[in-house]
Amino acid sequence: MHRLLLGFLIAFIACAQTAQLTEQLGRTVLYEGVAISPDGNRIAWAETTAAASAPVLFVDTITGAGHPVAVRLPAQHEDSDPAWSPESSTIAFFSKNRGQADLWTANADGTGARQRTHLNGYAARPHWSHDGKRVAFLYIQGAGGGGPLMAAPSMTGVIDEDIHNQRIAVYEMRTGKVRLASAADLHVYDFDWSPDDRSFAATAAPGPGDNNWWIAQVYIIDSSGGEAKSIYKPHYQVAVPRWSPDGKNVAFIEGLMSDEGFHGGDVYTVPATGGAAVNRTAGRKSSPSSVAWTSPERLLLTEYSGGASMLSELNLADGSIRELWKGDEGVHSAGNFPNFAVAHDGKTSVVARSTFNRPPEVWAGPTGDWKQLTHANDSQSVPWGKAESLEWTSDGMNIQGWLLPPKQVEDGRKYPMIVVVHGGPSGIETSSWPSHFALPAVLAAQGYYVLMPNPRGSYGRGEKFTQANVKDFGGGDLRDIMAGVDAATAKFPIDPERLGLTGWSYGGFMTMFAVTQTNRFHAAMAGAGIANWQSYYGENLIDQWMIPFFGASVYDDPAVYAKSSAIDFIKNVRTPTLIQVGERDAECPSPQSFEFWHALRTLGVPTELVVYAGEGHMFVKPKNRVDMQDRTIAWFDKYLKTTAGSTATGQQ
Repeated sequence: MHRLLLGFLIAFIACAQTAQLTEQLGRTVLYEGVAISPDGNRIAWAETTAAASAPVLFVDTITGAGHPVAVRLPAQHEDSDPAWSPESSTIAFFSKNRGQADLWTANADGTGARQRTHLNGYAARPHWSHDGKRVAFLYIQGAGGGGPLMAAPSMTGVIDEDIHNQRIAVYEMRTGKVRLASAADLHVYDFDWSPDDRSFAATAAPGPGDNNWWIAQVYIIDSSGGEAKSIYKPHYQVAVPRWSPDGKNVAFIEGLMSDEGFHGGDVYTVPATGGAAVNRTAGRKSSPSSVAWTSPERLLLTEYSGGASMLSELNLADGSIRELWKGDEGVHSAGNFPNFAVAHDGKTSVVARSTFNRPPEVWAGPTGDWKQLTHANDSQSVPWGKAESLEWTSDGMNIQGWLLPPKQVEDGRKYPMIVVVHGGPSGIETSSWPSHFALPAVLAAQGYYVLMPNPRGSYGRGEKFTQANVKDFGGGDLRDIMAGVDAATAKFPIDPERLGLTGWSYGGFMTMFAVTQTNRFHAAMAGAGIANWQSYYGENLIDQWMIPFFGASVYDDPAVYAKSSAIDFIKNVRTPTLIQVGERDAECPSPQSFEFWHALRTLGVPTELVVYAGEGHMFVKPKNRVDMQDRTIAWFDKYLKTTAGSTATGQQ
């Protein structure tokens, strides 16, 4: 009885500590959509906290001498996507009120905010024309948007009967009118004005948009009539089309990418009139994620390198690439979470920087020699240990990952370890402060070592490495992860009998599959996982992504899907597994989680399924993110911790 009471007391204390840490991390100030004026004198960003969802636009000088100034709008507005006018005097941005985003402008000092549009539908990503007379943006008239990470709408009635494509809309500053500038039958994902403002370079495909990003092509679209001409049909996925200053070329990223907005690949250029595209980074052992022209012959690249980021300059004249800066953090200027922007001179920039051990702040100045401007997170403490980049070999390949230790590591004691597998698989784990996904840091704060591997299929070691798990999900990538477990347990005081595994999306699949292949993990949490690739093919709303990874549809080659399906090996599972998923997940639908849970329950393996009402693939409600995290920690504590803290209690 005393032992039982002691167990309850320890659990109560751990729960209280977790709640306190969650509250602390929820106060983290986040800086989103950083932007720098073309003249390099002013910056802007949308600022919020991790526990809130109402970002406010701030502006400041590049030196920070003026101190950040909030752009004053009516209450309950949510600001995003700041964009500076060509002459640096005005900033355009979107502000959402009661769910509807509209285009606003303000003076460079934050005064004179003015609503410009009264839209009906999803709107984002304003781009000024070079003459400063127009602002173009992406618009889904009469419908919502945001991509497949968001909660899917209710699927009733005649499916796909009414497709609302995302189009380029143009706001005329002189008349105050909005017109649609791209064709109704084309879904535009990203775009850039031509230097003469007569055309757009765009990545686009026929709708439905959430599914067809994986087959998008590079188009030139007439900005007045909407006529579209494809100038490049890629082998893989394309993103970030950017027009050269002399109007002759369009640069973009092409590579094997599993999610819209999470870019990596090689840098290509193609003549704006059409013709042969040239791979400018072929064989490079890094993964460029975005590009920005600094002259007709030079491109500024953001790149993933190992588990770090680089800023590099590509000289098209001789093909040379010069490294400008490298750091153990994620830096990218396009995609779902951009945090970097460069001025017209190509030398001055702004970046929102953070690592596992340093909370986010805004830095600005000469690229790579930035000065810190904000200090909103100075009071944040770090209740976990110092993150370490860990490298190991697997099948002759060099693999990298991050290891996050507990705050205090006592001599002579061994600790449990949780492996957290990132989403994708075309993705990467870099060092960044925990905010929206705080689970790894919270686990470390609760006394766990946390290993975050970047196995084959990840970004950071070149396109060949990213493509190395094609037709082999759960094969070589799982071997890479298990080799990382061996490397970590050999180097650090980790108890090999108290190992846990978790992940979301691809990480959720890998969790489900791994527990059918090995009994080394004594507890697991599969988030938004995939149990059966064959049934998944017909359930998800983004099946176009699967063809490049599996080589054919499930109807043409069911065997390649079956060999990576956890359900085909389900009787091997002994690991207690918690399963969590969003009710309206379009990318990894909840029936996959039901299928895995049902099998484990039938086989008598300890399991629990939690379905979060109204949530999609990426949880939007902070309370649901916290609940998911708390349930995960409680599950691992139950099976990997004892009152003595030295013996595993999970099944073996």
